[in-house]
Amino acid sequence: MRDGFAKYWNQITPENEGKWGEVEKSRGNKNWSALDRIYKYAQDNNIVFKHHVFVWGSQQPDWVRNLSGSEQQAAVRDWMKSFCERYPKVKYIDVVNEPPPHTTPSYKNGIGGDGASGWDWIVNSFKWAREFCPNAILILNDYNNIEYQNDHNNFMKIARAVIQAGAPVDAIGAQAHDAYKINTNTVKGFIDGLASLGKPVYITEYDIGEANDNRQKQIMEEQFTMYWNHPSIKGITLWGYIVGTTWRDNTGIQYDDGRMRPAMQWLMDFLDRN
Repeated sequence: MRDGFAKYWNQITPENEGKWGEVEKSRGNKNWSALDRIYKYAQDNNIVFKHHVFVWGSQQPDWVRNLSGSEQQAAVRDWMKSFCERYPKVKYIDVVNEPPPHTTPSYKNGIGGDGASGWDWIVNSFKWAREFCPNAILILNDYNNIEYQNDHNNFMKIARAVIQAGAPVDAIGAQAHDAYKINTNTVKGFIDGLASLGKPVYITEYDIGEANDNRQKQIMEEQFTMYWNHPSIKGITLWGYIVGTTWRDNTGIQYDDGRMRPAMQWLMDFLDRN
């Protein structure tokens, strides 16, 4: 882990290390070493450990698609059970990430398919996550659901359906990768829509892809303040922070040598973490 991480941040999320396709590349052979290090760092530094991700249509093991339906269900349940037994102090879990039309797991039909709710595979995923990780906050996570109307509407339809069908969804996740492109009041309106589901909202993968330092700082100040003060938002995760190592270009806010871009300097002042 990078020196100083716990000075700046009070929660940690593995970007890739917690994805099923990384942990169990071959059936029955789980490599927990990277996750173990992150989890231990969280415990040693008294910061929150948030898991990403249980069920997704990407970065899942290739071997799962070739199993029978019953074997797929057993494999998914084993993945969740093994994780929860190993990391009992996990506080948050992105249970289902980027539902259709964004991504669809190859094993969807094996874990319930459409079923009576239209989304039984999501309902089952949440029920199993609750069974094995009863103390974690279970999140339904997606992108573009606080940026674009069609994506927001589609997500709301899925979320309502699975909650009505009994999925123990504890919270809603909004990645917010494109929020920096959108008027802050428009973003807030979509967040208000998510909040109408009656669940807390988490900003799960925030970043600001802006090369201009002053513009990045301006957006950070405006949008982060809105997130921080919104009554339904209970947490904000930045999707990486070191320049040159983030998922998208120009989203880093601290250089490798420790110098902060203005957006991070403002954020540390705002959070009183300097």
